[in-house]
Amino acid sequence: MPLDYATLKVIWWLLLGVLLAGFAIMDGFDLGAAIMLPFVGRTDSERRVAINTVGPVWEGNQVWLILGGGAIFAAWPALYAASFSGFYLAMLLVLAALILRPVGFKFRSKMPGATWRSTWDWLLFVGGLVPSLVFGVAMGNLLEGVRFGFDSELRAHFDFGLLDLLNPFALLCGLVSVAMLATHGARYLALKADGLVAVRAARYGRWTALAWLVLFAMAGVWLARSSFGFRIVSGALTGAAADPLAKTVLAMPGAWLDNYARWPLTRVLPALGLVAPLALVLLARSRSHMTLFLCSAAGIAGVVGTMGVSLFPFLMPSSSEPGSSLTVWDASSSQRTLWIMLLATAVFLPIVLAYTAWVYHVLRGRVTVAHVDANPDTTY
Repeated sequence: MPLDYATLKVIWWLLLGVLLAGFAIMDGFDLGAAIMLPFVGRTDSERRVAINTVGPVWEGNQVWLILGGGAIFAAWPALYAASFSGFYLAMLLVLAALILRPVGFKFRSKMPGATWRSTWDWLLFVGGLVPSLVFGVAMGNLLEGVRFGFDSELRAHFDFGLLDLLNPFALLCGLVSVAMLATHGARYLALKADGLVAVRAARYGRWTALAWLVLFAMAGVWLARSSFGFRIVSGALTGAAADPLAKTVLAMPGAWLDNYARWPLTRVLPALGLVAPLALVLLARSRSHMTLFLCSAAGIAGVVGTMGVSLFPFLMPSSSEPGSSLTVWDASSSQRTLWIMLLATAVFLPIVLAYTAWVYHVLRGRVTVAHVDANPDTTY
Protein backbone atom coordinates (compact mmCIF):
# COMPACT_ATOMS: atom_id res chain seq x y z
CA MET A 1 0.00 0.00 0.00
CA PRO A 2 1.41 3.43 -0.93
CA LEU A 3 0.31 5.02 2.37
CA ASP A 4 1.43 3.89 5.81
CA TYR A 5 -1.04 3.05 8.56
CA ALA A 6 -0.55 6.23 10.60
CA THR A 7 -1.07 8.44 7.53
CA LEU A 8 -4.28 6.61 6.66
CA LYS A 9 -5.56 7.17 10.20
CA VAL A 10 -4.94 10.91 9.96
CA ILE A 11 -6.54 11.08 6.50
CA TRP A 12 -9.66 9.38 7.80
CA TRP A 13 -9.74 11.69 10.80
CA LEU A 14 -9.70 14.62 8.35
CA LEU A 15 -12.38 12.98 6.18
CA LEU A 16 -14.57 12.43 9.22
CA GLY A 17 -14.25 16.12 9.98
CA VAL A 18 -15.22 16.97 6.40
CA LEU A 19 -18.30 14.74 6.61
CA LEU A 20 -19.39 16.19 9.96
CA ALA A 21 -18.85 19.73 8.69
CA GLY A 22 -20.78 18.80 5.53
CA PHE A 23 -23.66 17.56 7.66
CA ALA A 24 -23.63 20.66 9.85
CA ILE A 25 -23.64 22.94 6.80
CA MET A 26 -26.01 21.06 4.48
CA ASP A 27 -28.50 19.60 6.95
CA GLY A 28 -27.87 22.49 9.31
CA PHE A 29 -29.72 25.03 7.22
CA ASP A 30 -32.93 22.99 7.05
CA LEU A 31 -32.73 22.29 10.79
CA GLY A 32 -32.22 26.02 11.26
CA ALA A 33 -35.07 26.89 8.91
CA ALA A 34 -37.36 24.67 11.01
CA ILE A 35 -36.25 26.52 14.14
CA MET A 36 -37.05 29.85 12.47
CA LEU A 37 -40.40 28.67 11.02
CA PRO A 38 -42.73 30.02 13.75
CA PHE A 39 -41.01 33.40 13.69
CA VAL A 40 -40.60 34.18 9.99
CA GLY A 41 -44.08 33.07 8.89
CA ARG A 42 -47.08 35.04 10.19
CA THR A 43 -49.66 33.59 7.77
CA ASP A 44 -50.24 30.09 6.49
CA SER A 45 -48.90 31.00 3.04
CA GLU A 46 -45.74 32.50 4.52
CA ARG A 47 -45.07 29.41 6.60
CA ARG A 48 -45.60 27.26 3.49
CA VAL A 49 -43.02 29.38 1.69
CA ALA A 50 -40.48 28.67 4.45
CA ILE A 51 -41.28 24.96 4.37
CA ASN A 52 -41.00 24.77 0.59
CA THR A 53 -37.50 26.26 0.61
CA VAL A 54 -36.23 23.10 2.34
CA GLY A 55 -38.90 20.54 1.45
CA PRO A 56 -37.30 19.42 -1.85
CA VAL A 57 -33.76 19.13 -0.47
CA TRP A 58 -33.85 18.03 3.17
CA GLU A 59 -33.67 14.31 2.38
CA GLY A 60 -30.55 14.77 0.29
CA ASN A 61 -29.02 16.91 3.01
CA GLN A 62 -29.60 14.22 5.61
CA VAL A 63 -27.45 11.84 3.57
CA TRP A 64 -24.46 13.65 5.09
CA LEU A 65 -25.53 12.36 8.51
CA ILE A 66 -25.71 8.82 7.11
CA LEU A 67 -22.29 9.23 5.50
CA GLY A 68 -20.83 10.44 8.79
CA GLY A 69 -22.34 7.53 10.71
CA GLY A 70 -21.19 5.08 8.05
CA ALA A 71 -17.67 6.48 8.11
CA ILE A 72 -17.51 6.10 11.90
CA PHE A 73 -18.82 2.53 11.64
CA ALA A 74 -16.27 1.50 9.00
CA ALA A 75 -13.20 3.56 9.93
CA TRP A 76 -13.58 3.78 13.72
CA PRO A 77 -15.59 0.70 14.85
CA ALA A 78 -14.59 1.05 18.50
CA LEU A 79 -15.80 4.66 18.49
CA TYR A 80 -19.05 3.64 16.78
CA ALA A 81 -19.72 0.91 19.35
CA ALA A 82 -18.88 3.04 22.39
CA SER A 83 -20.62 6.25 21.29
CA PHE A 84 -23.79 4.65 19.95
CA SER A 85 -24.09 2.54 23.12
CA GLY A 86 -23.22 5.29 25.60
CA PHE A 87 -25.34 7.97 23.95
CA TYR A 88 -28.16 5.55 23.13
CA LEU A 89 -31.00 7.49 24.75
CA ALA A 90 -29.73 10.79 23.37
CA MET A 91 -29.63 9.29 19.88
CA LEU A 92 -33.15 7.92 20.27
CA LEU A 93 -34.26 11.44 21.20
CA VAL A 94 -32.58 12.80 18.06
CA LEU A 95 -34.10 10.06 15.92
CA ALA A 96 -37.59 10.73 17.28
CA ALA A 97 -37.19 14.45 16.54
CA LEU A 98 -35.83 13.81 13.04
CA ILE A 99 -38.82 11.58 12.27
CA LEU A 100 -41.07 14.58 12.87
CA ARG A 101 -39.63 16.31 9.80
CA PRO A 102 -40.77 13.96 7.00
CA VAL A 103 -44.09 13.39 8.75
CA GLY A 104 -44.57 17.12 9.18
CA PHE A 105 -43.67 17.91 5.58
CA LYS A 106 -46.05 15.27 4.25
CA PHE A 107 -49.08 15.84 6.49
CA ARG A 108 -48.90 19.49 7.47
CA SER A 109 -50.86 20.84 4.47
CA LYS A 110 -53.12 17.82 3.91
CA MET A 111 -55.93 19.42 5.93
CA PRO A 112 -56.99 23.09 5.94
CA GLY A 113 -57.66 23.48 9.67
CA ALA A 114 -55.62 26.20 11.41
CA THR A 115 -55.11 24.06 14.53
CA TRP A 116 -53.93 21.12 12.46
CA ARG A 117 -51.38 23.17 10.54
CA SER A 118 -50.18 25.12 13.57
CA THR A 119 -49.58 21.88 15.46
CA TRP A 120 -47.42 20.53 12.65
CA ASP A 121 -45.55 23.83 12.40
CA TRP A 122 -44.53 23.56 16.04
CA LEU A 123 -43.63 19.89 15.62
CA LEU A 124 -41.36 20.88 12.73
CA PHE A 125 -39.84 23.48 15.05
CA VAL A 126 -39.17 20.73 17.63
CA GLY A 127 -37.72 18.55 14.85
CA GLY A 128 -35.18 21.27 14.15
CA LEU A 129 -34.47 22.41 17.71
CA VAL A 130 -33.95 19.08 19.49
CA PRO A 131 -31.30 17.59 17.13
CA SER A 132 -29.46 20.92 17.03
CA LEU A 133 -29.37 21.05 20.83
CA VAL A 134 -28.46 17.39 21.38
CA PHE A 135 -25.61 17.43 18.84
CA GLY A 136 -24.09 20.42 20.63
CA VAL A 137 -24.58 18.81 24.04
CA ALA A 138 -22.78 15.70 22.79
CA MET A 139 -19.82 17.79 21.64
CA GLY A 140 -19.67 19.51 25.02
CA ASN A 141 -19.56 16.15 26.80
CA LEU A 142 -16.69 14.99 24.60
CA LEU A 143 -14.68 18.05 25.63
CA GLU A 144 -15.43 17.33 29.29
CA GLY A 145 -14.73 13.63 28.96
CA VAL A 146 -17.28 10.83 29.11
CA ARG A 147 -17.54 8.43 32.06
CA PHE A 148 -16.89 5.08 30.40
CA GLY A 149 -14.20 2.42 30.32
CA PHE A 150 -13.19 -1.04 29.08
CA ASP A 151 -12.44 -4.21 30.98
CA SER A 152 -9.51 -6.48 30.10
CA GLU A 153 -11.56 -8.07 27.30
CA LEU A 154 -12.48 -4.64 25.87
CA ARG A 155 -16.11 -4.84 27.00
CA ALA A 156 -17.35 -1.30 27.52
CA HIS A 157 -19.18 -0.06 30.60
CA PHE A 158 -20.84 3.33 31.02
CA ASP A 159 -21.32 5.29 34.23
CA PHE A 160 -23.70 8.01 33.10
CA GLY A 161 -27.29 8.51 32.02
CA LEU A 162 -29.16 10.93 29.79
CA LEU A 163 -29.61 13.53 32.55
CA ASP A 164 -25.88 13.43 33.35
CA LEU A 165 -25.20 14.66 29.82
CA LEU A 166 -27.24 17.82 30.48
CA ASN A 167 -24.59 19.56 32.56
CA PRO A 168 -23.94 23.33 32.38
CA PHE A 169 -20.98 23.31 29.97
CA ALA A 170 -22.62 20.80 27.64
CA LEU A 171 -25.85 22.82 27.62
CA LEU A 172 -23.82 25.92 26.73
CA CYS A 173 -22.35 24.00 23.79
CA GLY A 174 -25.88 22.94 22.88
CA LEU A 175 -26.97 26.57 22.82
CA VAL A 176 -23.99 27.42 20.60
CA SER A 177 -25.19 24.74 18.19
CA VAL A 178 -28.80 26.00 18.24
CA ALA A 179 -27.79 29.62 17.66
CA MET A 180 -25.33 28.65 14.92
CA LEU A 181 -27.80 26.48 12.98
CA ALA A 182 -30.66 28.93 13.49
CA THR A 183 -28.44 31.62 11.95
CA HIS A 184 -27.58 29.34 9.05
CA GLY A 185 -31.26 28.56 8.52
CA ALA A 186 -32.16 32.25 8.65
CA ARG A 187 -29.52 33.08 6.03
CA TYR A 188 -30.86 30.29 3.82
CA LEU A 189 -34.41 31.61 4.15
CA ALA A 190 -33.20 35.11 3.32
CA LEU A 191 -31.59 33.63 0.20
CA LYS A 192 -34.39 31.32 -0.96
CA ALA A 193 -37.65 32.79 0.36
CA ASP A 194 -39.38 35.90 -0.94
CA GLY A 195 -41.12 38.93 0.48
CA LEU A 196 -41.69 39.30 4.19
CA VAL A 197 -40.39 35.81 4.98
CA ALA A 198 -36.95 36.75 3.64
CA VAL A 199 -37.03 40.15 5.36
CA ARG A 200 -37.90 38.63 8.74
CA ALA A 201 -35.33 35.86 8.31
CA ALA A 202 -32.57 38.42 7.73
CA ARG A 203 -33.74 40.43 10.75
CA TYR A 204 -33.92 37.48 13.14
CA GLY A 205 -30.71 36.05 11.68
CA ARG A 206 -28.87 39.10 12.94
CA TRP A 207 -29.91 38.37 16.52
CA THR A 208 -29.17 34.66 16.29
CA ALA A 209 -25.75 35.50 14.84
CA LEU A 210 -25.10 37.77 17.82
CA ALA A 211 -26.13 34.92 20.14
CA TRP A 212 -23.79 32.56 18.24
CA LEU A 213 -20.89 35.00 18.64
CA VAL A 214 -21.45 35.58 22.37
CA LEU A 215 -22.12 31.92 23.24
CA PHE A 216 -19.16 30.60 21.26
CA ALA A 217 -16.87 33.14 22.93
CA MET A 218 -18.25 32.15 26.34
CA ALA A 219 -17.64 28.46 25.59
CA GLY A 220 -14.06 29.26 24.54
CA VAL A 221 -13.34 31.20 27.71
CA TRP A 222 -14.95 28.47 29.84
CA LEU A 223 -12.84 25.80 28.10
CA ALA A 224 -9.62 27.79 28.51
CA ARG A 225 -10.22 28.30 32.25
CA SER A 226 -11.65 24.87 33.01
CA SER A 227 -10.05 21.66 34.22
CA PHE A 228 -10.97 19.90 30.99
CA GLY A 229 -8.28 18.24 28.91
CA PHE A 230 -6.37 14.98 28.54
CA ARG A 231 -2.91 14.11 27.30
CA ILE A 232 -1.32 10.83 26.23
CA VAL A 233 1.88 10.43 28.22
CA SER A 234 3.06 7.01 27.06
CA GLY A 235 2.18 3.99 24.95
CA ALA A 236 0.66 5.77 21.93
CA LEU A 237 1.87 3.94 18.82
CA THR A 238 0.57 5.77 15.77
CA GLY A 239 0.85 2.78 13.44
CA ALA A 240 -0.11 0.02 15.88
CA ALA A 241 -3.22 -2.15 15.73
CA ALA A 242 -6.25 -1.07 17.74
CA ASP A 243 -5.79 -1.50 21.50
CA PRO A 244 -7.31 1.31 23.60
CA LEU A 245 -5.74 -0.04 26.81
CA ALA A 246 -2.13 0.06 25.56
CA LYS A 247 -1.52 3.68 26.51
CA THR A 248 -1.38 5.92 29.56
CA VAL A 249 -3.53 9.04 29.63
CA LEU A 250 -3.63 11.73 32.29
CA ALA A 251 -6.11 14.54 32.88
CA MET A 252 -4.32 17.79 32.04
CA PRO A 253 -6.21 21.08 32.49
CA GLY A 254 -5.76 23.20 29.39
CA ALA A 255 -4.55 20.31 27.22
CA TRP A 256 -7.27 21.03 24.63
CA LEU A 257 -5.37 24.19 23.71
CA ASP A 258 -2.05 22.41 23.07
CA ASN A 259 -2.65 21.74 19.38
CA TYR A 260 -3.13 25.43 18.63
CA ALA A 261 0.34 26.11 20.00
CA ARG A 262 1.77 23.12 18.13
CA TRP A 263 0.13 24.02 14.80
CA PRO A 264 -0.43 27.83 14.73
CA LEU A 265 -2.25 27.65 11.39
CA THR A 266 -5.16 25.87 13.10
CA ARG A 267 -5.97 29.08 14.99
CA VAL A 268 -7.83 30.18 11.86
CA LEU A 269 -10.62 27.74 12.79
CA PRO A 270 -11.76 29.32 16.08
CA ALA A 271 -11.18 32.71 14.44
CA LEU A 272 -13.64 31.71 11.70
CA GLY A 273 -16.12 30.64 14.37
CA LEU A 274 -15.99 34.18 15.81
CA VAL A 275 -15.45 36.35 12.73
CA ALA A 276 -18.23 34.77 10.67
CA PRO A 277 -21.09 35.55 13.09
CA LEU A 278 -19.60 39.01 13.72
CA ALA A 279 -19.69 39.65 9.97
CA LEU A 280 -23.29 38.42 9.83
CA VAL A 281 -24.25 40.87 12.56
CA LEU A 282 -22.52 43.82 10.91
CA LEU A 283 -23.67 43.00 7.36
CA ALA A 284 -27.16 41.74 8.18
CA ARG A 285 -28.83 44.32 5.93
CA SER A 286 -26.66 43.50 2.94
CA ARG A 287 -28.48 42.20 -0.14
CA SER A 288 -25.61 39.85 -0.97
CA HIS A 289 -27.53 36.93 0.49
CA MET A 290 -25.40 34.24 -1.12
CA THR A 291 -22.24 35.81 0.32
CA LEU A 292 -23.78 35.90 3.79
CA PHE A 293 -24.96 32.29 3.46
CA LEU A 294 -21.44 31.20 2.50
CA CYS A 295 -20.09 33.24 5.41
CA SER A 296 -22.39 31.33 7.74
CA ALA A 297 -21.22 28.04 6.22
CA ALA A 298 -17.58 29.04 6.74
CA GLY A 299 -18.33 29.86 10.38
CA ILE A 300 -19.88 26.43 10.91
CA ALA A 301 -16.84 24.77 9.36
CA GLY A 302 -14.71 26.81 11.77
CA VAL A 303 -16.69 25.66 14.81
CA VAL A 304 -16.63 22.00 13.76
CA GLY A 305 -12.92 22.25 12.96
CA THR A 306 -12.24 23.87 16.34
CA MET A 307 -13.84 20.90 18.04
CA GLY A 308 -11.76 18.41 16.06
CA VAL A 309 -8.42 20.17 16.49
CA SER A 310 -9.02 20.70 20.21
CA LEU A 311 -9.60 16.98 20.78
CA PHE A 312 -6.96 15.54 18.45
CA PRO A 313 -5.82 12.78 18.71
CA PHE A 314 -8.73 11.91 21.01
CA LEU A 315 -12.04 10.79 19.54
CA MET A 316 -13.89 9.97 22.75
CA PRO A 317 -11.94 10.73 25.94
CA SER A 318 -12.87 9.04 29.20
CA SER A 319 -13.01 11.13 32.35
CA SER A 320 -13.49 8.17 34.72
CA GLU A 321 -10.83 5.88 33.19
CA PRO A 322 -8.55 8.08 31.03
CA GLY A 323 -6.55 5.07 29.83
CA SER A 324 -9.69 3.76 28.11
CA SER A 325 -10.02 6.88 25.97
CA LEU A 326 -10.48 6.22 22.26
CA THR A 327 -8.00 7.98 20.00
CA VAL A 328 -7.18 8.25 16.31
CA TRP A 329 -4.29 5.83 16.90
CA ASP A 330 -6.06 2.99 18.71
CA ALA A 331 -9.71 2.99 17.58
CA SER A 332 -9.38 2.56 13.81
CA SER A 333 -10.05 -0.29 11.41
CA SER A 334 -7.22 -2.22 9.75
CA GLN A 335 -4.83 -0.62 7.30
CA ARG A 336 -6.39 -2.54 4.39
CA THR A 337 -9.91 -1.42 5.35
CA LEU A 338 -8.90 2.23 5.55
CA TRP A 339 -7.13 2.00 2.18
CA ILE A 340 -10.07 0.36 0.37
CA MET A 341 -12.45 2.91 1.89
CA LEU A 342 -10.18 5.75 0.79
CA LEU A 343 -10.22 4.49 -2.80
CA ALA A 344 -14.02 4.22 -2.72
CA THR A 345 -14.31 7.72 -1.28
CA ALA A 346 -12.03 9.14 -3.96
CA VAL A 347 -14.40 7.73 -6.60
CA PHE A 348 -17.82 8.36 -5.10
CA LEU A 349 -17.48 11.57 -3.07
CA PRO A 350 -16.89 13.72 -6.19
CA ILE A 351 -19.97 12.11 -7.76
CA VAL A 352 -22.06 12.96 -4.71
CA LEU A 353 -20.77 16.54 -4.71
CA ALA A 354 -21.40 16.95 -8.46
CA TYR A 355 -24.92 15.57 -8.20
CA THR A 356 -25.67 17.79 -5.20
CA ALA A 357 -24.43 20.86 -7.08
CA TRP A 358 -26.61 19.93 -10.07
CA VAL A 359 -29.70 19.52 -7.87
CA TYR A 360 -29.25 22.94 -6.30
CA HIS A 361 -28.68 24.45 -9.74
CA VAL A 362 -31.98 22.98 -10.94
CA LEU A 363 -33.78 24.22 -7.81
CA ARG A 364 -32.28 27.72 -7.95
CA GLY A 365 -34.53 30.73 -7.51
CA ARG A 366 -36.79 31.98 -4.76
CA VAL A 367 -39.96 30.39 -3.42
CA THR A 368 -42.82 32.90 -3.53
CA VAL A 369 -46.22 33.15 -1.89
CA ALA A 370 -47.80 33.43 -5.33
CA HIS A 371 -46.25 30.14 -6.44
CA VAL A 372 -47.33 28.31 -3.27
CA ASP A 373 -50.88 29.67 -3.47
CA ALA A 374 -51.13 28.81 -7.16
CA ASN A 375 -49.94 25.22 -6.60
CA PRO A 376 -51.55 24.07 -3.33
CA ASP A 377 -51.56 20.39 -4.32
CA THR A 378 -47.98 20.11 -5.59
CA THR A 379 -46.19 22.10 -2.89
CA TYR A 380 -45.71 21.26 0.77
